Amino acid sequence: MTLSITQIILTLFLLFALSRVYLRFRGGTLLFFGFLFWSSLFGIAICLVLFPEITGNIARSVGIGRGADAVVYTSIVLIFYLVFRLYVYLQDIRHEITTLIRKLAMKDLSERNAKKTTKD
Repeated sequence: MTLSITQIILTLFLLFALSRVYLRFRGGTLLFFGFLFWSSLFGIAICLVLFPEITGNIARSVGIGRGADAVVYTSIVLIFYLVFRLYVYLQDIRHEITTLIRKLAMKDLSERNAKKTTKD
């Protein structure tokens, strides 16, 4: 099996990405589910880069002409899903920040009122 320069570069990049996932998990910034998801994703990508005939077989079995097309379609769907998850996460954070700021403003207001009452 001879590897093309593209396969070598992609494999090295994916191994680097996999090492980053491992280091983040080991450092505690990535939960086990995230570690499992990203490790699986990069591991599958490495297999598909090293054995591109797999994508051709999968594509033909689902009625897509070329393996590369199947990879692109799957990637787009995965990216849309991850962007959706990120959007929902950011909306949750935005809501939490708004709630926190309201609570802090109310606390500050009540403290100011308490100081005014003690001065009078």
